[in-house]
Amino acid sequence: MCDDEIHVGQVRDPTVSRRSFGLLTVAAAGAATGAYAADVVEKDVEVKTPDGVSDSALIYPSGKGTWPAVVIWPDIFGLRPVMREMGRRLAAQGYVVLVPNPFYRSKKAPVVPAEFDFSKPENRQVLMGYRGAMTNEGVDRDAVAYVAFLDAQPQVNRKKKAGVQGYCMGGPLSFRTAAAVPGRIGAVGSFHGGGLTTKTPDSPHLLIPQTKAAYLVCVAQNDDKAQPDSKDILKAAFAEAKRPATVEVYPANHGWCVKGSAVYDEASAEKAWAELTTLYKANLV
Repeated sequence: MCDDEIHVGQVRDPTVSRRSFGLLTVAAAGAATGAYAADVVEKDVEVKTPDGVSDSALIYPSGKGTWPAVVIWPDIFGLRPVMREMGRRLAAQGYVVLVPNPFYRSKKAPVVPAEFDFSKPENRQVLMGYRGAMTNEGVDRDAVAYVAFLDAQPQVNRKKKAGVQGYCMGGPLSFRTAAAVPGRIGAVGSFHGGGLTTKTPDSPHLLIPQTKAAYLVCVAQNDDKAQPDSKDILKAAFAEAKRPATVEVYPANHGWCVKGSAVYDEASAEKAWAELTTLYKANLV
């Protein structure tokens, strides 16, 4: 799988510099004592998969009760404080959230240091190596394991559908999750997802007929410029499969949902989050 398919915007426009990524990490490092911390319980957990053990974050509302389950697939930078913060925010809204380390086969999280510079080809090659070690079949096995882990938690309401959302490379992983566990996944959110439509037989959009979920696909404007037909391919695939879906190009660049990055766009990020909230409220029932 090529760089462009994983992280289209960042490869063509490497705006996550060493400094900005470092700021992102430092700013989020103390988030456990910040926003949403009082409303949720956060635990480091180990999820056994057929391929090993994934070091992950499990986050759920404090207090008694049961709630729908959600898997959050991180972007190419993996499980790190800012992704945990997203998990806390979602859990505070009434969900049991698992944020896995997608690269557990290669390295424990966090997989990149604060001084990591994505604009350097040799650094990108390292991350793409981690991604390549997953394989489509590995992702499918992971998806089954992550959902099963969530369903084993006493806080999860297994009578309600589960959700999955992903950022950048996590977009196609979310599509694969919906196809791997179609009886459980009721909603899919993809945010500046890379490689959702390709010309290969394993393109994520070809999995849509195998799913039973509703979709929210939020596309970055520079990704749309690079592949203007992708949104139309997606819309046609959803229509043919009779899957409810919203596909929208946002006036923001690839990576806009991730706080602290140079491309973070608060207005677009908050709009995407509001759409995600609506998606989950309507479908995780």
